[in-house]
Amino acid sequence: MQGHHCLNCNHKTAGKFCSNCGQKTDTHRIRLGHFIMHDMMHGVWHLEKGILFTLKETFSRPGKAALDYISGKRIRYYNVFYLSLLLIGLNLLLSHFYDGFRHGTDEIPKEGLALRDFFSKYLKLILLGIVPILAVNSMLVFRRLKLNLAEHFIINGINLVGMLVISIFFSLAGFLNDISATDISGYMKVGVFFLIPLFSFWVYWNAARKQYSFAGFMWRIFTFYLLVLLQLAIILAIIVHIVTGKNDLYLRL
Repeated sequence: MQGHHCLNCNHKTAGKFCSNCGQKTDTHRIRLGHFIMHDMMHGVWHLEKGILFTLKETFSRPGKAALDYISGKRIRYYNVFYLSLLLIGLNLLLSHFYDGFRHGTDEIPKEGLALRDFFSKYLKLILLGIVPILAVNSMLVFRRLKLNLAEHFIINGINLVGMLVISIFFSLAGFLNDISATDISGYMKVGVFFLIPLFSFWVYWNAARKQYSFAGFMWRIFTFYLLVLLQLAIILAIIVHIVTGKNDLYLRL
Protein backbone atom coordinates (compact mmCIF):
# COMPACT_ATOMS: atom_id res chain seq x y z
CA MET A 1 0.00 0.00 0.00
CA GLN A 2 1.17 3.50 -0.72
CA GLY A 3 -0.55 6.17 1.34
CA HIS A 4 -3.44 3.69 1.81
CA HIS A 5 -4.71 4.58 -1.64
CA CYS A 6 -5.02 2.23 -4.61
CA LEU A 7 -2.34 2.91 -7.22
CA ASN A 8 -4.78 2.01 -9.99
CA CYS A 9 -7.85 4.13 -9.15
CA ASN A 10 -6.68 6.22 -6.16
CA HIS A 11 -9.54 4.89 -4.06
CA LYS A 12 -8.93 4.72 -0.31
CA THR A 13 -8.10 1.12 0.57
CA ALA A 14 -8.17 -1.26 3.52
CA GLY A 15 -7.15 -4.89 3.30
CA LYS A 16 -5.39 -6.83 0.55
CA PHE A 17 -7.57 -5.69 -2.33
CA CYS A 18 -9.06 -2.39 -3.46
CA SER A 19 -12.81 -2.42 -2.86
CA ASN A 20 -13.35 -0.21 -5.91
CA CYS A 21 -11.35 -1.87 -8.73
CA GLY A 22 -10.08 -5.11 -7.17
CA GLN A 23 -6.35 -4.52 -7.64
CA LYS A 24 -4.01 -5.80 -4.94
CA THR A 25 -3.00 -3.12 -2.46
CA ASP A 26 0.58 -4.40 -2.23
CA THR A 27 1.29 -3.39 -5.84
CA HIS A 28 4.86 -2.14 -6.01
CA ARG A 29 7.41 -0.72 -8.38
CA ILE A 30 8.57 -3.19 -11.04
CA ARG A 31 12.10 -4.57 -10.49
CA LEU A 32 13.92 -6.99 -12.80
CA GLY A 33 14.33 -9.84 -10.31
CA HIS A 34 10.73 -9.75 -9.13
CA PHE A 35 9.45 -9.34 -12.70
CA ILE A 36 11.27 -12.51 -13.87
CA MET A 37 10.71 -14.70 -10.82
CA HIS A 38 7.18 -13.62 -9.93
CA ASP A 39 5.32 -11.80 -12.69
CA MET A 40 6.54 -13.88 -15.67
CA MET A 41 6.86 -17.27 -13.95
CA HIS A 42 3.62 -16.90 -12.01
CA GLY A 43 1.76 -15.77 -15.12
CA VAL A 44 3.03 -18.66 -17.25
CA TRP A 45 2.47 -21.24 -14.48
CA HIS A 46 -1.04 -19.97 -13.77
CA LEU A 47 -1.89 -20.11 -17.49
CA GLU A 48 -0.53 -23.63 -17.93
CA LYS A 49 -2.06 -24.85 -14.68
CA GLY A 50 -5.49 -23.53 -15.68
CA ILE A 51 -5.28 -25.08 -19.14
CA LEU A 52 -4.07 -28.45 -17.88
CA PHE A 53 -6.72 -28.59 -15.16
CA THR A 54 -9.47 -27.68 -17.65
CA LEU A 55 -8.28 -30.35 -20.11
CA LYS A 56 -8.15 -32.96 -17.35
CA GLU A 57 -11.68 -32.11 -16.23
CA THR A 58 -12.88 -32.08 -19.85
CA PHE A 59 -12.10 -35.77 -20.23
CA SER A 60 -12.50 -37.11 -16.69
CA ARG A 61 -15.79 -35.40 -15.71
CA PRO A 62 -16.88 -32.97 -18.46
CA GLY A 63 -20.56 -32.67 -17.53
CA LYS A 64 -19.92 -32.27 -13.81
CA ALA A 65 -17.07 -29.84 -14.48
CA ALA A 66 -19.44 -27.72 -16.58
CA LEU A 67 -22.07 -27.83 -13.83
CA ASP A 68 -19.43 -26.83 -11.25
CA TYR A 69 -18.41 -23.89 -13.45
CA ILE A 70 -22.04 -22.86 -13.90
CA SER A 71 -22.61 -23.02 -10.14
CA GLY A 72 -19.74 -20.55 -9.58
CA LYS A 73 -16.64 -22.71 -9.05
CA ARG A 74 -14.58 -20.97 -11.72
CA ILE A 75 -11.20 -19.88 -10.37
CA ARG A 76 -9.35 -23.09 -11.33
CA TYR A 77 -10.75 -23.24 -14.88
CA TYR A 78 -9.35 -21.65 -18.02
CA ASN A 79 -12.01 -20.02 -20.20
CA VAL A 80 -13.25 -22.82 -22.46
CA PHE A 81 -13.84 -20.51 -25.42
CA TYR A 82 -10.32 -19.06 -25.23
CA LEU A 83 -9.05 -22.63 -24.98
CA SER A 84 -11.18 -23.57 -27.99
CA LEU A 85 -9.52 -20.82 -30.04
CA LEU A 86 -6.06 -22.12 -29.06
CA LEU A 87 -7.04 -25.66 -30.02
CA ILE A 88 -8.58 -24.50 -33.31
CA GLY A 89 -5.29 -22.77 -34.12
CA LEU A 90 -3.37 -25.96 -33.37
CA ASN A 91 -5.78 -27.99 -35.50
CA LEU A 92 -5.33 -25.56 -38.40
CA LEU A 93 -1.55 -25.82 -38.12
CA LEU A 94 -1.61 -29.62 -38.11
CA SER A 95 -4.16 -29.76 -40.93
CA HIS A 96 -2.08 -27.40 -43.07
CA PHE A 97 1.05 -29.46 -42.44
CA TYR A 98 -0.75 -32.74 -43.12
CA ASP A 99 -2.40 -31.53 -46.34
CA GLY A 100 0.88 -30.13 -47.59
CA PHE A 101 2.60 -33.43 -46.87
CA ARG A 102 0.02 -35.64 -48.51
CA HIS A 103 -1.86 -33.84 -51.26
CA GLY A 104 -1.27 -31.67 -54.24
CA THR A 105 -3.94 -29.24 -55.43
CA ASP A 106 -3.87 -30.52 -59.04
CA GLU A 107 -5.94 -33.62 -58.19
CA ILE A 108 -8.75 -31.73 -56.45
CA PRO A 109 -11.80 -30.70 -58.54
CA LYS A 110 -12.56 -27.01 -58.87
CA GLU A 111 -15.63 -27.30 -56.62
CA GLY A 112 -13.61 -29.16 -54.03
CA LEU A 113 -10.98 -26.43 -54.02
CA ALA A 114 -13.68 -23.79 -53.55
CA LEU A 115 -15.12 -25.71 -50.59
CA ARG A 116 -11.69 -26.31 -49.09
CA ASP A 117 -10.83 -22.63 -49.34
CA PHE A 118 -14.16 -21.67 -47.77
CA PHE A 119 -13.75 -24.00 -44.80
CA SER A 120 -10.12 -22.98 -44.36
CA LYS A 121 -11.08 -19.31 -44.31
CA TYR A 122 -14.05 -19.61 -41.97
CA LEU A 123 -13.08 -22.66 -39.89
CA LYS A 124 -12.95 -20.76 -36.59
CA LEU A 125 -16.45 -19.36 -37.09
CA ILE A 126 -17.79 -22.72 -38.26
CA LEU A 127 -16.41 -24.62 -35.27
CA LEU A 128 -17.53 -21.99 -32.78
CA GLY A 129 -20.89 -21.92 -34.56
CA ILE A 130 -21.40 -25.57 -33.64
CA VAL A 131 -21.71 -24.55 -29.97
CA PRO A 132 -25.06 -22.68 -30.29
CA ILE A 133 -26.46 -25.53 -32.41
CA LEU A 134 -25.54 -28.05 -29.73
CA ALA A 135 -26.73 -25.73 -26.96
CA VAL A 136 -30.19 -25.11 -28.43
CA ASN A 137 -30.78 -28.83 -28.97
CA SER A 138 -29.45 -29.89 -25.59
CA MET A 139 -31.64 -27.30 -23.87
CA LEU A 140 -34.68 -28.72 -25.67
CA VAL A 141 -33.81 -32.35 -24.94
CA PHE A 142 -32.28 -32.27 -21.43
CA ARG A 143 -34.84 -30.06 -19.70
CA ARG A 144 -34.44 -31.66 -16.28
CA LEU A 145 -31.01 -30.07 -15.98
CA LYS A 146 -32.93 -26.78 -15.59
CA LEU A 147 -30.23 -24.76 -17.33
CA ASN A 148 -30.76 -21.71 -19.50
CA LEU A 149 -29.34 -21.31 -23.01
CA ALA A 150 -26.19 -19.52 -21.86
CA GLU A 151 -25.47 -22.33 -19.40
CA HIS A 152 -25.87 -24.90 -22.16
CA PHE A 153 -23.30 -22.83 -24.07
CA ILE A 154 -20.84 -23.57 -21.25
CA ILE A 155 -21.52 -27.32 -21.36
CA ASN A 156 -21.06 -27.38 -25.11
CA GLY A 157 -17.99 -25.18 -24.88
CA ILE A 158 -16.41 -28.03 -22.91
CA ASN A 159 -17.93 -30.40 -25.45
CA LEU A 160 -16.13 -28.51 -28.23
CA VAL A 161 -12.83 -28.51 -26.33
CA GLY A 162 -12.99 -32.30 -26.06
CA MET A 163 -13.82 -32.77 -29.73
CA LEU A 164 -10.98 -30.44 -30.77
CA VAL A 165 -8.45 -32.38 -28.68
CA ILE A 166 -9.69 -35.64 -30.20
CA SER A 167 -9.43 -34.13 -33.70
CA ILE A 168 -5.78 -33.31 -33.01
CA PHE A 169 -5.15 -37.02 -32.41
CA PHE A 170 -7.17 -37.73 -35.57
CA SER A 171 -4.77 -35.55 -37.59
CA LEU A 172 -1.75 -37.18 -35.95
CA ALA A 173 -3.18 -40.63 -36.66
CA GLY A 174 -3.63 -39.71 -40.32
CA PHE A 175 -0.05 -38.52 -40.53
CA LEU A 176 1.24 -41.72 -38.88
CA ASN A 177 -0.86 -43.79 -41.26
CA ASP A 178 0.90 -42.22 -44.24
CA ILE A 179 4.46 -42.61 -42.96
CA SER A 180 4.22 -46.00 -41.20
CA ALA A 181 4.80 -49.39 -42.75
CA THR A 182 1.89 -50.96 -40.86
CA ASP A 183 -1.83 -50.21 -40.86
CA ILE A 184 -2.13 -49.92 -37.06
CA SER A 185 -2.36 -46.15 -37.24
CA GLY A 186 -5.16 -46.54 -39.81
CA TYR A 187 -7.27 -48.39 -37.25
CA MET A 188 -6.30 -45.75 -34.72
CA LYS A 189 -7.56 -43.05 -37.11
CA VAL A 190 -10.93 -44.81 -37.48
CA GLY A 191 -11.23 -45.22 -33.73
CA VAL A 192 -10.45 -41.58 -33.05
CA PHE A 193 -12.94 -40.51 -35.73
CA PHE A 194 -15.78 -42.30 -33.90
CA LEU A 195 -14.69 -40.83 -30.58
CA ILE A 196 -15.57 -37.31 -31.73
CA PRO A 197 -19.38 -37.77 -31.93
CA LEU A 198 -19.34 -40.13 -28.94
CA PHE A 199 -17.76 -37.46 -26.77
CA SER A 200 -21.09 -35.61 -26.58
CA PHE A 201 -22.60 -38.79 -25.15
CA TRP A 202 -19.99 -38.80 -22.37
CA VAL A 203 -20.51 -35.08 -21.65
CA TYR A 204 -24.28 -35.37 -21.17
CA TRP A 205 -24.18 -38.78 -19.51
CA ASN A 206 -21.78 -37.29 -16.97
CA ALA A 207 -24.03 -34.24 -16.47
CA ALA A 208 -27.53 -35.73 -16.60
CA ARG A 209 -27.42 -39.40 -15.58
CA LYS A 210 -28.88 -38.63 -12.14
CA GLN A 211 -31.87 -36.85 -13.69
CA TYR A 212 -32.90 -39.67 -16.04
CA SER A 213 -33.22 -43.43 -16.14
CA PHE A 214 -30.89 -45.21 -18.56
CA ALA A 215 -33.69 -45.68 -21.11
CA GLY A 216 -34.81 -42.07 -20.68
CA PHE A 217 -31.30 -40.81 -21.25
CA MET A 218 -30.74 -43.05 -24.30
CA TRP A 219 -33.76 -41.87 -26.26
CA ARG A 220 -32.92 -38.27 -25.40
CA ILE A 221 -29.31 -38.53 -26.55
CA PHE A 222 -30.50 -40.28 -29.72
CA THR A 223 -32.93 -37.39 -30.33
CA PHE A 224 -30.12 -34.93 -29.65
CA TYR A 225 -27.86 -36.61 -32.24
CA LEU A 226 -30.67 -36.79 -34.79
CA LEU A 227 -31.56 -33.11 -34.48
CA VAL A 228 -27.92 -32.00 -34.68
CA LEU A 229 -27.20 -34.19 -37.71
CA LEU A 230 -30.27 -32.95 -39.58
CA GLN A 231 -29.42 -29.32 -38.88
CA LEU A 232 -25.77 -29.75 -39.85
CA ALA A 233 -26.79 -31.51 -43.07
CA ILE A 234 -29.09 -28.61 -43.98
CA ILE A 235 -26.39 -26.04 -43.19
CA LEU A 236 -23.81 -28.01 -45.20
CA ALA A 237 -26.16 -28.22 -48.19
CA ILE A 238 -26.71 -24.44 -48.05
CA ILE A 239 -22.96 -23.79 -47.84
CA VAL A 240 -22.24 -26.10 -50.79
CA HIS A 241 -24.95 -24.45 -52.86
CA ILE A 242 -23.66 -20.94 -52.12
CA VAL A 243 -19.97 -21.75 -52.59
CA THR A 244 -20.19 -23.99 -55.65
CA GLY A 245 -23.59 -23.14 -57.11
CA LYS A 246 -24.43 -26.87 -57.31
CA ASN A 247 -27.36 -28.29 -55.41
CA ASP A 248 -26.24 -31.90 -55.58
CA LEU A 249 -22.53 -31.64 -54.91
CA TYR A 250 -22.85 -32.49 -51.23
CA LEU A 251 -24.44 -35.79 -52.22
CA ARG A 252 -21.29 -36.76 -54.12
CA LEU A 253 -18.73 -35.76 -51.47
